[in-house]
Amino acid sequence: MIFVTIGSTDFDALITKMDELAPSLDEEVVMQVGLGKHVPEHAQFFRFAQSLDDYYARANLVVAHGGLGTIVEVLERRKKLVCVVNPATYDRHQEHLLGLFHAQNNLIWCKDLEQLAEAIQQARATTLSPYLPPECHIHEAITAYLSKPRRQ
Repeated sequence: MIFVTIGSTDFDALITKMDELAPSLDEEVVMQVGLGKHVPEHAQFFRFAQSLDDYYARANLVVAHGGLGTIVEVLERRKKLVCVVNPATYDRHQEHLLGLFHAQNNLIWCKDLEQLAEAIQQARATTLSPYLPPECHIHEAITAYLSKPRRQ
């Protein structure tokens, strides 16, 4: 199954393109369409769910917007991921995120929706590198802060 998720906003361009491609993908397509206006004709869909865990578990491939939460959720499950920047993001931060993950070969970054079919085929045929979360040192900063003497 190919699972498509766009997060809590809308990304009709991605949903529309995946709906167009769905009949040719030889695999079930399920879409989380958020607040979008496009109603898929060639795939199952829903707007929101309490959790996407079951969809991620069933998916062979995830196609998503470039949100950090979604990227990490999918990569931690070691699922193949194709991401597309949602141009509605206010500061285009998704481009920076996708550039970083793409450079580490964790995902396929589809920079042009007209190339989405090729990006899906590339993801199916490519062995991607597993995501290794960066080391966390916040506990050290908290300990240092709490250890400082306080003025009365």
